[in-house]
Amino acid sequence: MAANLLPPNSGSGERAKSAVIEQHWDPARYRRNAGFVAALGAPLIDLLDPQPGERILDLGCGDGALTATLAARAQVVGVDASAEQVAAARARGLDARRIDGNRLLFAGEFDAVFSNAALHWMRDPDAVIDGVWRALKPGGRFVAECGGVGNVGRVVDALGAALARRGIDGAAANPWYFPSPEEYRARLERRGFLVREMVLIPRPTPLPGRLGDWLETFAESFLARISAAERAAFIDEVEAALRPALCNADGLWTVDYVRLRFAAQKPAEGA
Repeated sequence: MAANLLPPNSGSGERAKSAVIEQHWDPARYRRNAGFVAALGAPLIDLLDPQPGERILDLGCGDGALTATLAARAQVVGVDASAEQVAAARARGLDARRIDGNRLLFAGEFDAVFSNAALHWMRDPDAVIDGVWRALKPGGRFVAECGGVGNVGRVVDALGAALARRGIDGAAANPWYFPSPEEYRARLERRGFLVREMVLIPRPTPLPGRLGDWLETFAESFLARISAAERAAFIDEVEAALRPALCNADGLWTVDYVRLRFAAQKPAEGA
C-alpha cells in the first residue's frame, strides 16, 4: 500500500509536479501500530465472498495479513508498490509481487479484484480503475474499502495548521485521495462498471498507542517537511492540538476514520 506521486485528478500516465513525498513502509512498525487495518477489513471479505477455484487480485496487499485469509479460500495474487511489504507478504508463503497499482498490466486474468485500505494511496484513480477493468474477466467483481471524504479530517487539519505555522503548505504535503461516494461511483460507471453497493461509513478507530506512532506510520509526507531535529516537537504539537477531540481521560486515542466501501461488477459478455 505504498504511496505514489500522482495528483488525484491527473490523466492516466501523467506525472505530477507535486511536493508529495513517497511513503515508505516498515512491516514491523506497521504490524505494531496498524494491525487494526486488517482486523477491521475482515467484513470486506464477506462482501467479496470468494469461492474455491476463483482467482483473485489483492490490490495493495501490504504485508499480506488479509491476503492470507483470502488465500485460504481462493487462488490469490497480491500486489503492492512497497518492496518491504511485498517481502513480508512473501514470507507468509503468498504470491506477492511488487507492482504499482496505477499501472496494472494484467489482462482478463481474475474473477475478482479486492482492495482494503490502499486505494487512497493511489492518486491516479482513473488509471487504477482502468487497470482493474483490464485485469478482470467479464462478469468479474471489484470489491474495495478505502478512505472516503472526511477521513482523518481532524488529523489532516491539525497537520496542515502545524505546517502553516512554519510557513509550509500543508495541502501540498497531503498524500491521500479520499473521494466521496458520488465521485467514485461516477468514475466506476464511466469506465463501464455496474455499481452494486457504495456506502460511506464513519468509523472512529481506537489506536493501539499514541497518535504520534500513527503519524510516524502513515504521515511521512507531512513529517518529512520538518527537520529530523524538530520532528518530535512537531508531533507533540499536533498531539496537543488534537488531544481534546481525539484522546479520552484514560489516554486512549481514537482517530476519525471514514471509510468508503463498494462492490462493482464488470458486465458479463453479451450483457
